[in-house]
Amino acid sequence: MRILRAAGRAAAPWSNGGGVTREIAVHPQGAGWDGFAWRVSLADVTRDGPYSPLPGVRRILTVVDGAGLELTVDGTPRLLPGRYRPYAFPGRATTLSRLLDGPVVNLNVMLREGRAAATVEVVAGSWSPEREPEPGPEPDGRVAGGPDPAGGPDLVGGPDPAGGLLVVALEGATRLTVPGEPCESGVRLERFDAVLWAGPDALPGGLRTDGTVAVVRLRGRPPG
Repeated sequence: MRILRAAGRAAAPWSNGGGVTREIAVHPQGAGWDGFAWRVSLADVTRDGPYSPLPGVRRILTVVDGAGLELTVDGTPRLLPGRYRPYAFPGRATTLSRLLDGPVVNLNVMLREGRAAATVEVVAGSWSPEREPEPGPEPDGRVAGGPDPAGGPDLVGGPDPAGGLLVVALEGATRLTVPGEPCESGVRLERFDAVLWAGPDALPGGLRTDGTVAVVRLRGRPPG
């Protein structure tokens, strides 16, 4: 288990000046744009504008702060009012973003097609690996993010442990407990702190939170 604190994350400005991105986690660790299997980040978006095209990448976007936005993906508008509405779309698409009422913060999950897949679920209370995400009114990030890579199994703990579980605190300070661990001691997370389970211990038996968190379940396969 790795605790990833929000304090001190480097902010990378966008080339178009519309915001900044802070990376939470990436696999393989330290990978750049050309080498990641998956990447999870937070973006502060301050103005309307186009998204950079990302061929070969699947995206799941969730507004986690602010009034929401409208995405137009290959000419089709999709309204994401308020917070906590995961939405999956292809990175290669021509995508425009319009803020509904001021700046927003987005949780972005990026998945290399053929190497990684994911689900994103916003949880208040408890979560377990057996829990089925509740479907939204339209296909979205709760049940989307691309098919399992090459139809392969979850390779958590395999030769390229791209799979795992990432939990990001969304509502203020959160106390996260893992049933079955000694004394079930809580991990205190401030807003936008995260916890990553990767490799053989990537799926804890369950989680409980007294706040609201995003649960990102990641699946992957080795390259090649």
